[in-house]
Amino acid sequence: MVELKRTPLFEVYKDYGAKTIDFGGWELPVQFSGIREEHETVRTKAGLFDVSHMGEITVKGKGSEAFLQRLVTNDVSKLKNGGAQYTALCYENGGTVDDLIIYKRNNEDFLLVVNAANTEKDFEWLKQHQTEDVEIKNISNEVAQLALQGPLSEKILQKLSRNLDLKEIGFFKFKENVELNGIKALVSRTGYTGEDGFEIYCESQDVIHLWKEILDAGKEEGLLPIGLGARDTLRFEATLPLYGQELAPDITPIEAGIGFAVKTDKEIDFIGKSVLKQQKENGPDRKLVGIEMIDRGIPRHGYPVYVGEERVGEVTSGTQSPTLKKNIGLALLKKEFSELGTEVDVEVRSKKLKAKVIATPFYKRAKK
Repeated sequence: MVELKRTPLFEVYKDYGAKTIDFGGWELPVQFSGIREEHETVRTKAGLFDVSHMGEITVKGKGSEAFLQRLVTNDVSKLKNGGAQYTALCYENGGTVDDLIIYKRNNEDFLLVVNAANTEKDFEWLKQHQTEDVEIKNISNEVAQLALQGPLSEKILQKLSRNLDLKEIGFFKFKENVELNGIKALVSRTGYTGEDGFEIYCESQDVIHLWKEILDAGKEEGLLPIGLGARDTLRFEATLPLYGQELAPDITPIEAGIGFAVKTDKEIDFIGKSVLKQQKENGPDRKLVGIEMIDRGIPRHGYPVYVGEERVGEVTSGTQSPTLKKNIGLALLKKEFSELGTEVDVEVRSKKLKAKVIATPFYKRAKK
């Protein structure tokens, strides 16, 4: 049996009632108090996630920006110091190596945050294309990451922040050396739940202390620890892609609906550009759409989708939405069947059940 990896917080999971599962080779909590309660807490109050399994890779040196421009789909030259950017690494055929976030410290120092299951693969991919004026390092074992998400996140974290008004961190921005009750951290504001919130990067040895401090600070506000189950339903409602489902080596970022992170007009020929440019200009043959079940049944990852006898695609993610109380899914369909209102059949346990194409995102938080 393969031994599962564990984050530095593993030893305290049981103190909070965690139920753990194998997630991409990691032993991680699927829930603490219950998926629905945790989901609702993040939507209305705030939740704390251990996301220390995520990968962190540094790219440093004079050629850093030019190197990243050749590797990623977004335009890194538009990033300012203290800025973050969502982007993708692609193969020559346009398929996705991974989706990631780039943090720019300065012109010669970038931090890449990648998906846990892809960390080694991404690191090797970057090394394979490395230029002499760039140093690439996988620092995942040295860094722990917490995510504090929900409308009360700022109020809770501000109690610990001694040297910074957190309002200074705008959306997709970050600050370094933020002191949180004596612990120095890099704090960003990106989010993977559809809510406001922060990512907190600290040294691995500090994370247990920080986890407890944040949970203590948020007691009055109803802060709870949150597992992978609610993380998935939250990101799904906000229509944020999950690698291995909406994105994969055979699914391009354009097909997956993240074309906003693909800048085919940047001058550098990045890997996969010719295919992605064609898809952007002519439209891809397949499109990620929202579906809502008409018949009773829940669409799940991998379920085939039909129109009549023709198989027109498959479900990438699906669940009963805790917020909307509806059975909904994301499906990658042939473009001619992707129009809003199109009726399709989802094969659920050998039975074809009716569904229709609906608008996404399923959930959008109210603007302040």
